[in-house]
Amino acid sequence: MLRTNQTFLDYLEELYSKKDHKGNIVLKSFDKGDKILTQNEISTKIMLVKNGITKCYFVEENDKEYIVEFLGKGEIVGEIEVIKNVPCLCSIEAITEVTAYSMTIPYFQSLIKNDLGLNNLLLDVFAERIVNTSSRASYQQLHTTEHTLSQLLDLKSKEMEISKEDMAAYLGITVRSLNRALKELEEKEKNNEE
Repeated sequence: MLRTNQTFLDYLEELYSKKDHKGNIVLKSFDKGDKILTQNEISTKIMLVKNGITKCYFVEENDKEYIVEFLGKGEIVGEIEVIKNVPCLCSIEAITEVTAYSMTIPYFQSLIKNDLGLNNLLLDVFAERIVNTSSRASYQQLHTTEHTLSQLLDLKSKEMEISKEDMAAYLGITVRSLNRALKELEEKEKNNEE
């Protein structure tokens, strides 16, 4: 539910500390609610979250928002669009204060050509995303919304504040359905206590 990648963060922090990047990597700060990348726009940077939490989402043709994932420290965004030379597939928005490394596209492209370590990290990221996406899809098919919701509420209580709208968008349901599921979950917990 909240993806992080300490190995990628360590790699980029080491690259940043060497100072031979000549301004091609800079630290940027984002306030809660700031868009880091915007769906269908051309990105001019690759971003890697240093700290904070973002949501990765896309808006359907019917204007319904669907959250693909919550991304935390060490998660890279914008790399697929650069590799495929396409506009942003999703929007990335800060849901807490976020600090991120911003890397120029030409510098990123030169690293892809010359840095086997980066290529291995990217392969790991892509493989992890495939596994997570397929696992999440099968999980949501096999388990009730109520079960997934209880896990999301557990994450909310431990790591981040999630609005009802974001919970509904992550679960792929309406806020009305979410409220119904919350009520059913509350009643079930109440009955278990008795």
